[in-house]
Amino acid sequence: MSGALRLQGQGNGQGYAVGPAYVAPVAIRLSEGRVSPLLEFDLLQEAISIAIADLESLMTRNDPLSAEIIEFQVEMLRDPAIGDMAVEHIGRGLNAARAWATALEEYIAGFEQSGDDDVKARAVDVIDIRDRVLRALEGSPPDDFPPGSIFVGRDMAPSLFLGHDWTGGGGIVLEAGSTASHVALLARAKGVPMVVGLGSLAVETEMPVLADGILGIVVVHPHESDIAAAASREQDVPDRTAGFFPAMSVQNGAIELLLNINDFSEIHKLDPGVCDGIGLLRTEFLVPPADLLNEEKQVDLYRQVFDWAGDKPVTIRLFDLGGDKPLGSVGLEERNAFLGLRGIRLLLARPEILRVQVRALLRVGALGPLKVLLPMVTFPREVEDTRRLFEEEAAALAARQISTSMPAIGMMVEVPAAAIMLDTFTSADFFSLGTNDLAQYLTAAARDNPAVVDLYRQAEPAVLRLVAQAVKTARDMGKPIGICGDMASDPASLSRLLAVGLRQISVAPAQLGVIRTGLAQARVDS
Repeated sequence: MSGALRLQGQGNGQGYAVGPAYVAPVAIRLSEGRVSPLLEFDLLQEAISIAIADLESLMTRNDPLSAEIIEFQVEMLRDPAIGDMAVEHIGRGLNAARAWATALEEYIAGFEQSGDDDVKARAVDVIDIRDRVLRALEGSPPDDFPPGSIFVGRDMAPSLFLGHDWTGGGGIVLEAGSTASHVALLARAKGVPMVVGLGSLAVETEMPVLADGILGIVVVHPHESDIAAAASREQDVPDRTAGFFPAMSVQNGAIELLLNINDFSEIHKLDPGVCDGIGLLRTEFLVPPADLLNEEKQVDLYRQVFDWAGDKPVTIRLFDLGGDKPLGSVGLEERNAFLGLRGIRLLLARPEILRVQVRALLRVGALGPLKVLLPMVTFPREVEDTRRLFEEEAAALAARQISTSMPAIGMMVEVPAAAIMLDTFTSADFFSLGTNDLAQYLTAAARDNPAVVDLYRQAEPAVLRLVAQAVKTARDMGKPIGICGDMASDPASLSRLLAVGLRQISVAPAQLGVIRTGLAQARVDS
């Protein structure tokens, strides 16, 4: 095996890719020429307009989740504060390119120095808009790389991922990055192998590279045996839909296997028969920000979900905004967005948004078995206040002769205080365990920060103890409880989740095959 360089990082579980390396350029060379300040200002404004147009075109070619990620960059380009900083530098004698780069470096530093890891992760978005405007000033086309190659860089901008043609294969290898970043989320959705957190890489363009998203291994100059082993591992992961039997049974009761859905592209290519229903519909990704106050648009979107699901149950989560999904300045400008105005706290503070979504959900409730999840619940009063709002809007719709159906109202169990005091949440109809945030808050370690990712991983015993307590409490209360966090999609954790009594599991569509195999190994009978 001599000659092959092997590196260990974190994989995204999406198979493997082999191809020539494409090493991303470290920086764009800035021109030195300068004309009059007024002309430099005009050149900059034109370049910003070109960058905005390119991003808006990219938004129209992608699903709502992807478009929402790109919209953040468009809004930043439209922010006059950034342009004003660049204009100041032009006035001091810099040309448009150097003025823009200098202004954005200050902005990037502000993100990178944030005490909040999720705000810090936004730096890659700002770097992307910096480079897009610089390329527009040079008259260069938007950045891309050859199809079928392995992208190698420090990090990767979401717009670069979305603008690339992945139909020819390829993969992603990053020195930094995170398996919880925007690009990682997009890569999982499209099945693109990705390995992150590798540290400094001694790789040159055109070198053959194997990226193993299952084991998190990168091999430079791989041998045929390396490729064969990766192919064998991928074949061991069954097709996510073939031969699926809903409502599987295990020793201590039937298992419901449900889907976590972010956008329509995930369900349109699946037969509803592959699952028992939708266990988590993330509406903050499904509904574009422009439609948060558009009741009719939301009714139409939710109706499409029921058209697909038929008579299977659908669990729709209210907008989980704030944190890494800012609503205007809320979340983005907070000192620690994940500990601030987020989830149901934000919705109750902004009832004009919540009431529109509630009315839309009440109207589609008659289309099929609907359950509604409240995100980031901390205290019983949040459930009680939300239920009261549902009742008020149902009465108002009835007065207008509009038919409605009251859904079951449940809550995410992802705040440790709520998990510990679960017996006090008598007004909730059901519970769903969100282990991503539960682990993050238990360890005080961000799940997307490579520096503390080991702490996050080591939280599993503590999370399982709290999960077991919550399952017992829910059973004592006579209320259903399931799980929709990433732990449910981890085959290594599956047997332990079954052991504590969980029988309702909701996973990403790409993980159905893996989890089905895990259930079979746990003596599941179809």
